[in-house]
Amino acid sequence: MSLIEGKHAQIIEAAVTEFTEHGFRGTSMDRVAARADVSKRTVYNHFESKEGLFRAILEILSTEVNQVLDITYDPSRPVRDQLLDLGGAEGGLLTNPDFMRLARLVMGETMRDPALAAEMNARMMHITVFNAFMTAARDDGTLAIDDIPRATEQFLGLIKSQAFWPMIYSGQVVTPDEMDRIIRTSVDMFLGEYGTP
Repeated sequence: MSLIEGKHAQIIEAAVTEFTEHGFRGTSMDRVAARADVSKRTVYNHFESKEGLFRAILEILSTEVNQVLDITYDPSRPVRDQLLDLGGAEGGLLTNPDFMRLARLVMGETMRDPALAAEMNARMMHITVFNAFMTAARDDGTLAIDDIPRATEQFLGLIKSQAFWPMIYSGQVVTPDEMDRIIRTSVDMFLGEYGTP
């Protein structure tokens, strides 16, 4: 899996497949070991428990999101171009089959476990990045936003309603060309509401 590197990759890849097929409760470390073609002892040498293995997957997912979405507002550039970049960073994740496979797995488990959902939400810093961008653009006068968190949710919602949630239900990842269209139309709709002359 391209998002996973290093010694743990073989076990994590096997675990992702097992968790996807059987859910957290139905997954056994014996089957993870067999699918990874390693001994059960080797699995436990790397991960102390099934919970630890699942949290390693959470860490990979949250790290990928937080690293990609490292974008700050630049007053010297047109705000539309920057919103396209911001949407493109999110879209790059949503068109990556490996990332979306992890996201689908984690989403399924967080729907069953509110505490896990809260932990996952706390790990994700991308909302902070979007809020900071929107605040800086508003302060610079290029966006007219009264409620920053709501505007951020709306911006992400325009993209995710077309590219994230359909994949969670169907497993079908949108193509890069379709994502480009989604981002352009989402940015234009957003600017229609919040753009300044």
